[in-house]
Amino acid sequence: MTAVLTGNWNYPTKIWSGPGRIGDLGEACAIAGIARPLIVTDKGLADSSIIATVRAVLAKAGLPHAVYAEVQGNPVGANVDDGTALYRSGGHDGVIAVGGGSGLDVGKAIAFMAGQTRPLWDFEDVGDWWTRADPDGIAPVIAVPTTAGTGSEVGRASVVVKEDSHEKKIIFHPKMLPVVVIADPELTVGLPPHITAATGMDAFVHCFEAYCAPGFHPMADGIALEGMRLVKDYLPRAYADGGDIEARSRMLAAASMGATAFQKGLGAVHSISHPVGAFYNTHHGLTNAIVLPYVMTFNRPAIADRMVPLARYLGLEGTGFDGVYDWVLAFRRQLDIPNSLGEIGVPADQAELIGEHAQRDPSTGGNPRVTTAADMTAIFKAAVAAMQQESEIVGSN
Repeated sequence: MTAVLTGNWNYPTKIWSGPGRIGDLGEACAIAGIARPLIVTDKGLADSSIIATVRAVLAKAGLPHAVYAEVQGNPVGANVDDGTALYRSGGHDGVIAVGGGSGLDVGKAIAFMAGQTRPLWDFEDVGDWWTRADPDGIAPVIAVPTTAGTGSEVGRASVVVKEDSHEKKIIFHPKMLPVVVIADPELTVGLPPHITAATGMDAFVHCFEAYCAPGFHPMADGIALEGMRLVKDYLPRAYADGGDIEARSRMLAAASMGATAFQKGLGAVHSISHPVGAFYNTHHGLTNAIVLPYVMTFNRPAIADRMVPLARYLGLEGTGFDGVYDWVLAFRRQLDIPNSLGEIGVPADQAELIGEHAQRDPSTGGNPRVTTAADMTAIFKAAVAAMQQESEIVGSN
């Protein structure tokens, strides 16, 4: 059988990396053509020293600005709508998105919607729906990540919960890509250990699922492999010592690498985590970290060969699938990641509904093993109850 040798690859993001680079925000605004920015962030950062620093840098650069900080952990459509209304009424001409995935996603979505006349959901990542947008109505974005996990700063999409259906929708357009990313590790120093662990595991899962996704994309595979190595080597250091600037900078790189790599595809970890987060408001990275080994067990027949070079590249003691699987479990324990969704309050009473939503999730198309809704339900139930025996998880495919 002849291997597929074609693919479309894009790695265009301008990233300014290093301690103190937030001081270059004024220059970034000039490059992006932003003279009156709207800062978009989440409620937790609204009164933080990070936002105070951003505002001080903008003031020094002579840039009038305002702040929209009503973004929740799993952002909903209303967050985008309210922010867009503030953007328009304030006469802004660009967005500075500051925060973790929620702040970055909403910031990008507000900039995208600034000049649109159709509702947000008309631009879901389905077929060519992105062509419905007026590209001239999309405002520029500067992304300032304060966590090392989602990699939203290098993405062309936003994940937003549609309130009436409890579905996480992916809003996509090529011009949603930020003009400049300021990856300043000093902005992540204050991140608590448990959030450092959860967001860092999010970066790892992005790399892992991208690496396992089917298709020929050696650039994504190479970036995913190195991203996983960075997480393995540096996340424990950042978790143990939040002031370790080297570890923090490497984790920011790993986060961007994960989101760069997953243009190849994601998989069932994200398919399940998306509805779990939408229905139970769980932290996305933590949910991914918990679900990962259960999906690995299900996918074993399709990924076993891929685990051989991965174990070797990561320098694991074990080899092949078992070596990677055992290391993942030990790594989670080192970071105090719970072993089950039940431990973070997720029940199994809507398992079939979660399975149906997971099967419909766009990430499902990248899973290396074909799934059914029943398979997704079984994986979810296993993750809730901490069942790890293959016979308890593996479906009938």
